[in-house]
Amino acid sequence: MKRQHIIQSLEPTESLKDWTHQQRDDGLRDAAVLIPLVDRGEWQVLLTKRTDHLHHHAGQVSFPGGRADSVDQSPLHTALRETEEEVGIHRELIEVAGVIEPFLTVTDFNVIPIVGFVDSTFTLKIDEFEVAEVFEVPLSVLTDRSAYEQKEIFWQGENRLYWELMYNGYQIWGATAAMLYTFASRLHGENTNGIN
Repeated sequence: MKRQHIIQSLEPTESLKDWTHQQRDDGLRDAAVLIPLVDRGEWQVLLTKRTDHLHHHAGQVSFPGGRADSVDQSPLHTALRETEEEVGIHRELIEVAGVIEPFLTVTDFNVIPIVGFVDSTFTLKIDEFEVAEVFEVPLSVLTDRSAYEQKEIFWQGENRLYWELMYNGYQIWGATAAMLYTFASRLHGENTNGIN
């Protein structure tokens, strides 16, 4: 897949609004993640597996990222800062390509997914408190929407639908899978939020 095709499937970063680390009037908390694309002859998506002791999304596969901090002026600042803190990839090695739709999590986060091209010469420096593992998945696997399975869970008093994708023993599900599904739909020329 060509770099230009990826960029054209995204919203420009100019669409990002400034934000604050304070809780919003609607009760949500702002967060941002980086969908890191690494060119290794074929595009790879870098993912993390969170440590089991974390308060939010423990043990789950996720993108580098997290909640807005007091030093962050925008989702872009949050995503780049968190990526550097969690996996050691410096912002100078990331070329931001664009953004996809915000995702509202069941844990009351408004997550802004930012897509970026990561220079493949990076060296990982993992924050072992937050990140148990870092691995890469071919973008071609993640854009095959037939590989995603729609599942249902009863949570907080109601049935909720979610996407799940298995890859080499990793369970990619929930918010991460939903954002990947949305990204895949955009790359296929569709603009859809998938399942929230």
